[in-house]
Amino acid sequence: MLDGKHSLTFEHLSPFFFLQLICFVYFAAVAGEVGHSSPVPIDSVFIYRPDKREEIWRFFLYMVLHAGWLHLIFNLLVQLLVGVPLEMVHGSLRIGTVYMAGVFAGSLATSVVDPNVFLVGASGGVYALLAAHIANVLMNYKQMEFGFVRILGAIVIASVDVGFAVYARYANHPHGPSVSYVAHFAGALAGLTIGFIVLKNFEQRLRDQITWWIALCVYMACTTFAIIYNLLRPNTSAFDFSDDLLGTAG
Repeated sequence: MLDGKHSLTFEHLSPFFFLQLICFVYFAAVAGEVGHSSPVPIDSVFIYRPDKREEIWRFFLYMVLHAGWLHLIFNLLVQLLVGVPLEMVHGSLRIGTVYMAGVFAGSLATSVVDPNVFLVGASGGVYALLAAHIANVLMNYKQMEFGFVRILGAIVIASVDVGFAVYARYANHPHGPSVSYVAHFAGALAGLTIGFIVLKNFEQRLRDQITWWIALCVYMACTTFAIIYNLLRPNTSAFDFSDDLLGTAG
């Protein structure tokens, strides 16, 4: 979908890309250590906490925090290799909408399905980008070179990472944070549905209009349910701060 009119510049890099990098460097300096699963910024006002659900910004800003350099690098690479090309074709507003929808879906779904964990990481947004990439290929398949390979590549990357997330979530590791795989799936669902809704469709067909309405209904139904659930559910009691309660969204 890229042509000679598109060239990569720093303008195409999301502000979140730099903010995540800056936050990691800051918390690493404060903690005095850098590891594949540390530092863990558990005292940050940005981290999503089940006992602080009334602080709405936590449902979004947990994405600027990462538990370790491995967590950070994977998310930054996907934003660079998938998010930037999408933004060059579809524009910053559309891709920003997809990204933030994935971030919000990640924390919302975690609050419902895995409610007793803290949450850091941008993988809700990252998986939204991967799923939006698939939506983009499906909508504009005839104009894509190697469309099937593009879809397969995104699925393989996501599957390997989710497999690790599921294993890490339930494996009995004495060190390091657990991984909330729920945010991965929720981010992907948000990215796929919002992708069909907001991305440019260069091949307008009747079935695409039907897909648009289905995607809108699915996203609105899931989001509305999760919001109502959080409004009706009593606030969780404060937890002890421990790695066992921390889930990384990626």
